[in-house]
Amino acid sequence: MADETPVNSQITDAVTQTNVKVVGEAPAQAMGMVYQSMAHSISLSMQNAMQAQGGLQQIGNAVTSSACRLILDATKGGMGS
Repeated sequence: MADETPVNSQITDAVTQTNVKVVGEAPAQAMGMVYQSMAHSISLSMQNAMQAQGGLQQIGNAVTSSACRLILDATKGGMGS
């Protein structure tokens, strides 16, 4: 119970309990925010890796296409002469 004040003791107890509840939940909320921030950072790095892999795949396709074109041009030149 709260000390004797001009305010009803039930009111002061209710306010005190609310304050205790808020202070008690603060660490859990802070860790929840940390976990959400970490998950967001990891998802951004995964998106970045996917974009990089897609770009490298496009480069690989272009190189393969150019090599095939060079091979076909070399065989056409050899057969025509």
